[in-house]
Amino acid sequence: LPKQPTVLVVCGPDQNGSIGLVCARHLRIFEYEPTIYYPKRTPHTIHQDFTVQCEKMDIPFLSYLPTEVQLINDAYNLVIDAILGPETDHTDVKEPYAGILVTLKQVKIPIASVDMPSGWDVDQATSDGINPEVLISLMAPKRCATSFTGKHYLAGRFLPYDIQKKYDLNLPEYPGTDCLIEL
Repeated sequence: LPKQPTVLVVCGPDQNGSIGLVCARHLRIFEYEPTIYYPKRTPHTIHQDFTVQCEKMDIPFLSYLPTEVQLINDAYNLVIDAILGPETDHTDVKEPYAGILVTLKQVKIPIASVDMPSGWDVDQATSDGINPEVLISLMAPKRCATSFTGKHYLAGRFLPYDIQKKYDLNLPEYPGTDCLIEL
């Protein structure tokens, strides 16, 4: 039996962190082997519920992130960056997240960022952030995605038409029943 790919899901304190927890659940359902690093658990009920769901699915949680980058490279096939989202001020990234970004900027395995790369300004790419191979924009690409050069996907076919119209979004058509499209 081939060993399933191992994925390190790094979750931040806000909405992106809860998206990371949901991502880990989905990865487990599709027979990946996710491990979650969630250093500052948020007291919000939805975050707690997602955390419990992951625990009940036997998804392990790391108590610390190795600073020895080779340990991460050897243990995992992919890192999911669900740390900092559009609501975060990229010029004021506090610990432990500043240190996490330093570590992740050194890994050699691929990184996939959810919604936007952690450490980037929502409007433009910044050198302080990580440089993922894959970006999965949620609902609509953020302005900073125009600077992204890797594989870029859009997830969020469910964005209501009134929101699309309000923000003058020109979103692509999703084929068939797909909820993800490559841009």
